[in-house]
Amino acid sequence: MPELLLDPRLQVLLVVVAVAGVARGMSGFGTGMIVAPLAGALYSPKWALIILVIIDLLPIIPITIPCFRIARWREILPMIAGSFLTLPLGLYFLRVGDPVLLRWIISAAILACVLMLWSGWRYRGRRTDALSASVGGVAGVLSGIAQIPGPPVLAYWLASDFPAAVIRANLLVFFFLGEFVTIGNLAVAGMFERGPIMIALAAMPVYFAALMVGWRLFGLASDRTYRLVTYGLIVCAALLALPLWDSAFSMIAGKIQ
Repeated sequence: MPELLLDPRLQVLLVVVAVAGVARGMSGFGTGMIVAPLAGALYSPKWALIILVIIDLLPIIPITIPCFRIARWREILPMIAGSFLTLPLGLYFLRVGDPVLLRWIISAAILACVLMLWSGWRYRGRRTDALSASVGGVAGVLSGIAQIPGPPVLAYWLASDFPAAVIRANLLVFFFLGEFVTIGNLAVAGMFERGPIMIALAAMPVYFAALMVGWRLFGLASDRTYRLVTYGLIVCAALLALPLWDSAFSMIAGKIQ
């Protein structure tokens, strides 16, 4: 472990993990979209996924459990089901389609969505189980293509009249339950390795401390501030999903190594 802590790659990762923890604690999401691009370049996309799953499982429990009582389970459970069912479809698109073109399309769609939300648009129709499952289905497809399931779920809840506390609770519970689906798939595939597990354990204390900071910031923020911060994070997700960053992240990783 001492040698691991001296690794410059880990030191850079800890800074990114700290930023992601604050974002996650305040908004209810953000860890994957902030950590995955650079972690994938520093180590590998496979290791990045394992690191993300481990650091985001235990530390998030103290923040997520209290949200169970205010989360809208009737919307969350159909979303989880929809996401689970369509994830293979996203993986299929990734295999047969042009991944660069797919990522450009996804980023453009996300940016268009957040601009619509920023304009003040709200969804006034019925929020049925079928609609929630459909949103989860879109999230599953995006997860399979680019590992970014959050934007459609965020757009759906941000377009509601729910207060910030309920939106954040929904997000925390949705992604928490999704962790177990991911862990199960990784375990069945035999993807857990000692290297990324040790890196995740080294990063976990930093992530937990950052989560607590973000949790405190959420308590100080108004509903309007919460929505503005969340919109900004969605824009970051769209920008970081762009293929043009791949070479930049690879260059940074090469210099650090």
